[in-house]
Amino acid sequence: MTLLAPFKGAAYLWRGFKLIGRAGLRRYVAVPLAINITLFGALIWYGADKFDAFINQLLPSWLEWLHWLLWPLFAITVLIASFYTFTIVANFIAAPFNGLLATQVERHLMTGRPPGAPPGQFSILESLGHEVKKLLFLLGWAVPLGVMFLIPGLNLLAPFAWLVFSAWMLVLEYCDYPMGNHGIAFHEQRRLLRGKAFMNLGFGAATLVATSIPVVNLFTIPAAVAGATALWLEHYAGDVPSERLQ
Repeated sequence: MTLLAPFKGAAYLWRGFKLIGRAGLRRYVAVPLAINITLFGALIWYGADKFDAFINQLLPSWLEWLHWLLWPLFAITVLIASFYTFTIVANFIAAPFNGLLATQVERHLMTGRPPGAPPGQFSILESLGHEVKKLLFLLGWAVPLGVMFLIPGLNLLAPFAWLVFSAWMLVLEYCDYPMGNHGIAFHEQRRLLRGKAFMNLGFGAATLVATSIPVVNLFTIPAAVAGATALWLEHYAGDVPSERLQ
């Protein structure tokens, strides 16, 4: 069961992609999607423009043939930068809309089921507060993980540690929306999610891969919110005492 758990978690992202295409939910995806397109487009346009000018100044005319070697490096850099900047910034700006999307996905999935705790929704200040907490958590782990790259021996493991940590951060990022809508504090979310770590890491790893794919990454944030909401309902909502749900 443990070996299949990561695949089970990854399937929730695919489920999220299907959910955001449904008629009753598409309108709640519009604002996060517009934010993603605007930020990502601005990032690519600005980066490409500055990089081209930089290369033209750096390389003499007789080395112009190196352009074809340097542009792939630029593309790889953009992919890395898009995860650590675009995703963080996009989620920070879209947080209130992501909370609304999680609320609507939960209501959609609970149709026809016995009534439970009604899904709430972040206020704007609560949404931004949760994003700050996640950012501080990221920064708190970024320093020791960064130091690993400087220690002989450990630096061989550092890239893998970063990948696992990045996947886990995406789990915390997107599961926060449905859980936060029910008033579950960030430290309690981490405790609950650790209980099914392998499954959740599968969800985070799938989201990490989708985030690095051009065009697909524009839809990944709302899909991850929807998938995390389904994951919350099927694996956590029933285990949390009703008096703790808002």
